[in-house]
This record gives sequence, structure tokens and C-alpha cells, in this order.
Amino acid sequence: MRPTRLAVAIALIAGTVTFNAAAQSAPSAQDIAELKAQIAALQAQIQNLEERNDAQSDVNVDTATQLDNLTNNSVKVETKGGLKVTSADKNFEASLGGRIHFDAYSFDKDVAATTDTTEFRRARLTLSGKAYGWEYKMEQDFSAGTNLDGIRDMYIARNMMGGKLTIGHFKPYRSMEELTSSNEILMMERPSTSATGIYSGRQFQQGVGYLRAGDSYTFGVSAFNMRSAPTARTEGLGFSARGTWSPIDTGTTTLHLGGSYSHENLNKGTPNISAVSHYAGRRGPSQTMATTTAGVGGNDSQIDTFGLEAAFRNGPLFLQSEYARASYGQANGTSQDVDAYYVQGSFMLNGGLKAYKGATGVFGSPKVGESGLWELTARYDVMENKDITDMKTTSALIGLNYYINPNMRVMLNYTKGKNDKTGDEPGQIALRTQFAF
Repeated sequence: MRPTRLAVAIALIAGTVTFNAAAQSAPSAQDIAELKAQIAALQAQIQNLEERNDAQSDVNVDTATQLDNLTNNSVKVETKGGLKVTSADKNFEASLGGRIHFDAYSFDKDVAATTDTTEFRRARLTLSGKAYGWEYKMEQDFSAGTNLDGIRDMYIARNMMGGKLTIGHFKPYRSMEELTSSNEILMMERPSTSATGIYSGRQFQQGVGYLRAGDSYTFGVSAFNMRSAPTARTEGLGFSARGTWSPIDTGTTTLHLGGSYSHENLNKGTPNISAVSHYAGRRGPSQTMATTTAGVGGNDSQIDTFGLEAAFRNGPLFLQSEYARASYGQANGTSQDVDAYYVQGSFMLNGGLKAYKGATGVFGSPKVGESGLWELTARYDVMENKDITDMKTTSALIGLNYYINPNMRVMLNYTKGKNDKTGDEPGQIALRTQFAF
């Protein structure tokens, strides 16, 4: 048994009795009997206290076990960066997010008419999560309209065969900048190799895709209907593929290389498809570079696009470039080739580092601390159809991004555009306040 104060007391009593017995005459039989009775009573008290102590220890252990079970078998709610709820059995998960991009534009107009304005560039709510091993995502952009007009990502997905299968409404695997989140793009608008230009208006498509990623590579393929959510039914079909490789990725230094191919076949019900240059920024003048119509008779109603991409980061320095050539079929059976390319870069002024997302082969926002981050940006963008005289546009952009915290960013861009076809050379200054969670 464990030593206690009562045990020490018994030892003292016994020692005292022994000492007194040695110093005085031998105790009587009655004295010895009384002493034994006292010792027995004290031993009983000690036994009782030790049993109570053991019982309390068992209660403490049982209580801790019950608390652990309660924690592990209850619904888990997380609020870091957003709202996320996970069921006790881990079979269900749901998170709520969103983004607000509020823009203001002012133009220095030249030939084409322009209008200074403000608008909600994006106003999205996103519900995503898991159910029995399947992922899902439902996203509505209220700035684009109501019902089908505002649908963005709307799909289910599942990990299988070393990759991820996606079914529904999503971005086909092609342009690098197109696949970068709008919360993390370098400038306020994407360049001409994306759905802002060579894939004009064809950002989200209905179909199926499969993406596989390794330590230094990604490979994605997708097959899709030429119908996006708000458009009419069509028999047109397309498919695309994109592969990336990062031969260098040390955490602070990354070299990224990639290529893509897209084939789009217009058929009954497919609306006209064009490549469009927005050479002076959003809401400014635009130039249609080429158009393909749904085929009848000898029409070449196909668009084939090849793309190359490269990016490099080294500490605060970041560079990215893409080149794409799209062959737009024409009604006379020929085609027109549209070339689009850009070079863009940035430099973090106070120690930031852009993130590389190896699982998808794109770059994201830097990690933002309490003091925020400042980023200088620049881009030169070209789009050209050499089959038509003077069908060329260029855009030169400079910008400044201020990351206030991980959820909030302010962007300032100045764009100087040029349209060789019309001689238009407008300018635009644009400001964005961005909040995402």
C-alpha cells in the first residue's frame, strides 16, 4: 500500500511507545491491549482512505475516456478561413466559401467609345465537400446573372486509379492561366491565351475529366459538350489535354513547363465561336480576331488549339509565359490561324513567395503575414490573325497588388492597348477590392 500521513503517525506512536517502554517499567497487559486497539483503528482508517483514493482514480480515468469518445464521435466545426463542418463518422463534409471582387474602371479613350464605370466583377457563393468518398462543388456567381447564367463549378468528383475523375460543369484542362483561380491571378484580367481571348466565352463546359499528378508532373484530359450551363442544347463536342512538368522545385525555386491541346467540333445547335481580344482591359473596346460557325455543306467547323507554357519563380521574383495557336475553321473550307502570347511577371517587395501548386500545375498567392505584402506586376500581351491584314492587338500592363491579409487584396492596373486594324490606342486605369473566404 502507498505511505500516508496516518501510516507515519502510527510509526511515530509506535516509536514513542517503544521509547517510553524502554524508559519506564514494563507496560501492563491492559496498556498493550489499548495500544493494539488504537493501531488497528488507525490501520482501518488508512485502508478506507486508500480504497477511496483508488476509486477516485478509476473515476478520473473513466471520465477522460468518455471525454475522448465524445470529442472523437461528435460533429466537428472549423472556422479558420471559412466555415467547415465534418460529421462524426467522417463520411460527410461541407464547407461554405465565397468571393467578392468589386472593380472600378476609368478610360483614356481614343477611337472607340468607352464608359467609366464600377461593377461587381465576381460575387460568388461556393458550397463544397464530400459524401461517402465523393467530392462535390456547387458555385453560383450572382454578378453574372441568375439561375444558369451564374453557374460556375458544378460537379462531383472522386479519387480513383491514382488520379481524380470529375463529372459535371468545370474548366477543361488547357491554358495554365485559365486554370489559375481568379482569386490568385496576377493581373485583374487574364491574358489572351485564356477564355478572355483565344477561348473567348468558353471557360466552363459540361463534360467529364480525369487529372493525375505525381511528384513533378500533372496530366489531365477532358471531354465536353460545346454547351455551357446557360446556353441552348447543342450536338457539338470537344476534348482537351494538358501536361506539365516541374524539373526544378526546391520550395523557393521552381521551373515549370507544360503543353496543351484542345479540339472543338461545332455541330447542330452550336452558336458561333470566336477569338476576341480585349486589348484595353475589361469593359473597354474589343476586336474579334476570327469566328467559326456550325457546319453545313463544306464548312470547316472545327477549332484546334495548341499551347505551350513556362513559368519560373526564385524567391520574390516570378515570371510566366504562354503561347497558343488556334486554327479557326471557315465557311469556305479553309481556316484562319490566330496566335496569342504573353509574358508577365512580378516582384514581391517585402519578402513574399508565390506558391506553386504541384497537384494542378499552377501558381497561387503568397503566404501573407500580419504586415501584409506588396507586389509589383507587369504584362505584355499580343494577339494576331496573320490571314487578315493588320488584324493585330497588343496590350501593355503594369500593376500593384497589396495583400492586406490572407483573405483580402487590393489591385491597381494600368493598361495601354493598341489595335492595328482600327488605329485605336486607348488607356485604362482599374482598381479592384477583393475579399475571399
